[in-house]
Amino acid sequence: MRAADAVIGAANGLTARWAAGIRAGTVFSGAGVWPLLALLADGAAGAARQELGAALGLPAGQAGAAGRELLAALEEIEGLESALGLWTARTVELREGWAAGLPAGLHGVLTGDAAADRGALDAWAERRTGGVIGRLPVPLRPDTSLLLVTALALRTDWETPFRGDLMPWREHDRAGLTRTRAGLDEVAVAHGPGGAVTVATVRGTNGLDVLLLLGEEEAAPGAVVGTGVEVVSGAVPAVPGSRLPVGPAGPGLRLERLRTVRPEPPALTLRTVEFALTAHHDLLARAESFGLATAADGTPGHFPGISAAPLGLASARQSATATFSAEGFRAAAVTLMEAEWLGWEDRPEPRHGTTRAHAVFDRPFGFLAVHRGTGLVLAAGWVDDPKRFPEDFPEGFPEDSPED
Repeated sequence: MRAADAVIGAANGLTARWAAGIRAGTVFSGAGVWPLLALLADGAAGAARQELGAALGLPAGQAGAAGRELLAALEEIEGLESALGLWTARTVELREGWAAGLPAGLHGVLTGDAAADRGALDAWAERRTGGVIGRLPVPLRPDTSLLLVTALALRTDWETPFRGDLMPWREHDRAGLTRTRAGLDEVAVAHGPGGAVTVATVRGTNGLDVLLLLGEEEAAPGAVVGTGVEVVSGAVPAVPGSRLPVGPAGPGLRLERLRTVRPEPPALTLRTVEFALTAHHDLLARAESFGLATAADGTPGHFPGISAAPLGLASARQSATATFSAEGFRAAAVTLMEAEWLGWEDRPEPRHGTTRAHAVFDRPFGFLAVHRGTGLVLAAGWVDDPKRFPEDFPEGFPEDSPED
């Protein structure tokens, strides 16, 4: 089953709004948050329901079905492992209608033994993310009564791997990556609110792609990543490399005509950096953006469709990681909504012509991990401190290196 365009568009919309607020290196997953907001909206009432519906970008009355539709779509994406988790205290009885829409065998119990519960929750997060994230981002408290959690772990290997290189980066050397592929259309230039953005697509072998996004020098991170999301959604057009003019064509991008000894197809050389990011997000710090302001106002009664218990949202958090290497891309995210009980306290004569494009990502840039088939953005972020060149050789490559 393929999720409806409306659901994909709505989830990507949340990612774009989240991106608008980033200021430094980070990684996040709107696709990990959106289904949780949808399930909460399905059981919410009053102002909390209205705010959640607005954040979702869909009517609250469609939220439950839409959330389940996205969860089902995530399960079908090759290279992505996804899971939904639900735990409640023994004192919380779920509404039959709300619980019936969830996968069978999902419901776990919080025993009240903090050490035992912590161990079980952390083991779940570690198992569901292949060991990448080993701890659920929640401080269990005595009145924690409901935990609703998503876990996403995605991996892809590049169709064409990179080779290691040295990349100058802000007066320092970083671990660089370089490769050349035939064709020009894996790079494009789009124009968004923050100016031109060069979009380089790195294709994975399993239908997952990573888009590298380089904006103008002065462009804000959020504007660059947001433009990338709009390109994915089709809201902002991007001019492919085969249609770009010779010369400077976009941020970090230049096309040139070369003379060659034998016929060669046009090609794109991409230079970038390795990066590894980890981030922890408190969603309630931007509660309005996620439709959670009323739900977390400290009063009970916002989720009567989930349980008759006097539940209020106590925390909403996400832990996320992303690694971009010569061989591929890995990312993971665990997102949770916690409710508490509120009732209590790289020369012969040239004869042929060809075109070469050179894209160099040698300063901070954004990225998106996208499912090629649906356009769903699974992870997004901003790179401003890439992997350092190996510490054994701080001044660059050694003069004499033993061969393998």
